[in-house]
Amino acid sequence: MNFMIYDIVLLVIFAAFIARFLIKNKKNLNKEGWLYLYRTKWGMNLIDKVGKKYKKTLHVLSYVSIVVGYFLMGGMLYLFGKIVYLYVAYPSIVQAIKIPPIMPLIPYLPQAFNLDFLPPFYFIYWIVILAIIAITHEFAHGIFMRRYGIKIKSTGFGFFPFFFPIFLAAFVEQDEKSMKKSKKFQQMAVLSAGTFANIITAVVFFVIMFLFFSVSFAPAGVQFNTYSYSLVGVGAITGLNGIDLGAITYENLIMLSEDTGFNEIKTQHGKYIATKEFLQSQEDNENILLLYDDAPAIRAELEGSIVGVDGNGINDWEDFAEALDSKNPGDTIILSTLDEDNEPKDYEIVLAESNDEAGEPILGIGYSSSERSGAIGKLITTLSSFKKQEIHYESKFDAAEFIYNMLWWLVLISFSVALVNMLPVGIFDGGRFFYLTVLGITKSEKIAKRSSRVLTWLFLFLLVLIMFFWAKSFF
Repeated sequence: MNFMIYDIVLLVIFAAFIARFLIKNKKNLNKEGWLYLYRTKWGMNLIDKVGKKYKKTLHVLSYVSIVVGYFLMGGMLYLFGKIVYLYVAYPSIVQAIKIPPIMPLIPYLPQAFNLDFLPPFYFIYWIVILAIIAITHEFAHGIFMRRYGIKIKSTGFGFFPFFFPIFLAAFVEQDEKSMKKSKKFQQMAVLSAGTFANIITAVVFFVIMFLFFSVSFAPAGVQFNTYSYSLVGVGAITGLNGIDLGAITYENLIMLSEDTGFNEIKTQHGKYIATKEFLQSQEDNENILLLYDDAPAIRAELEGSIVGVDGNGINDWEDFAEALDSKNPGDTIILSTLDEDNEPKDYEIVLAESNDEAGEPILGIGYSSSERSGAIGKLITTLSSFKKQEIHYESKFDAAEFIYNMLWWLVLISFSVALVNMLPVGIFDGGRFFYLTVLGITKSEKIAKRSSRVLTWLFLFLLVLIMFFWAKSFF
């Protein structure tokens, strides 16, 4: 049965349990603005205990937390500026991305938009990760409030009316008067504590993810993402589909190419193949064409992860190379593969001879690694750094991949929440953090309030701007 069915069933059970709990305890439930808030004293004892017992440690961590807050704020401003530039200057990239710039991360988003560089995202992940991130974030606020004697009214959970049974947020409600009476340093320590907790959560679970991956997965094959190819000048082409050619131009090459199937292209140095559509896509390449080597892999339309050669399993590219070293051009081999759904398939392939003087047997596949750009792209690359993309891994037990993907999302979202929450915009902790910073520098409430207001409106304007350019890219 498709896991999506189990996922939805678990969601319904969880929602029913929460709904029953809220109805039974509706006296603690109040509607404020867009949210239903369930207030309780749950967690207050732990907040009191930690906040009072570790005062010296928390005071030292306050400096660390504030410094981290500034780094996150600077990083988020830089990242947001890059996003604005990308959406305004590169409509083709925006069109390829497809996702709206302010699209929240919701279950099944990677699956719906075919984001192959992200693992699947399920409802059960969403619920567990929200709970961990929200609770650690708010408890950190509460602990630092207690450390500096700021009164706490209540703790609790928040729910949106249209998603009523699903927990979406946790909160620690401080007394506003008590908060404002505190010193600027103390307020900034409290405000940055939540994002600091998110960073600690990300680091801790990254270590857990690494250890889990190390003991739960083993190399069991190789993955390839390209067929072997060469760069060829149009002037070097001497033949097309068995017909000898003299001097030829790119336009004549396109005109003489067959509309369907592979076109066989000959030069003095070897043979290559390409479809007409692929040749047409290189119109702007200034007479330098990327052509696939006329190799067995592309001819056989080889796909999937290669897990065996002639019935013998392989673990990595070194094993794969050793398996092919004993072969000669013209030998027939059986390649065992697994597709995206882990369905096995065997290919019977006759090895070809390389174009170079060595005349070695070739299959014609390779792996081209590309580093993702941008802060989030580099973060995704870092999260997967110990899982080599060119290696096919197999889990040692059924639930391993499910657990690993959940840990992966937990780390990514923890770091992302820390970044977003430090935006110097009114609705986030970073908004008041920025206000207190300006106040501390200028000693003027008027300037601090005006600066915060201007920055918030500028952020909203830029959001509208990138939404406009996102919509424009599709027309």
